[in-house]
Amino acid sequence: MNRTIKTFFEARLIQHIEEEETSGILKTDLASACLLIEVMKSDHELDEREATEFIGILQKRLNIGDDDLAELVALAETEAKQATSLYEFTSLINAGYDYEHKVALIQNMWRIAYSDNVLDKYEEHLIRRISELIYVSHRDFIKTKHSARNSIQG
Repeated sequence: MNRTIKTFFEARLIQHIEEEETSGILKTDLASACLLIEVMKSDHELDEREATEFIGILQKRLNIGDDDLAELVALAETEAKQATSLYEFTSLINAGYDYEHKVALIQNMWRIAYSDNVLDKYEEHLIRRISELIYVSHRDFIKTKHSARNSIQG
């Protein structure tokens, strides 16, 4: 990870589990945000609906202030641009998320991919790769895909 992300981690991240519920941003939250940005950018078209869905997901998922949210988004965008591999993100997800949270992450990726009413082949390919890297079953991969599609269309 680049120096900016490491500085952010050191300045904002929680060191003790008992503090996690009160404040701060977890490494897994940043990794999750980076993966969501990767989905947004995978079709090479940034749609305002995708950006709105992304912010909505972060606001719902994280309980942080607007300043920290803006900083997290900026850092995640920078890291996503500079990333050469998904491993640095997926390894954090594997270490920090239980299976239920991993499935929820895939669900959120599908929500972003479908938010512009067009599922691009690159978005689907990326979500499939991430799903495999974080060990989400193919059944849950398909289940979350259909669920996100139905929520957007219905």
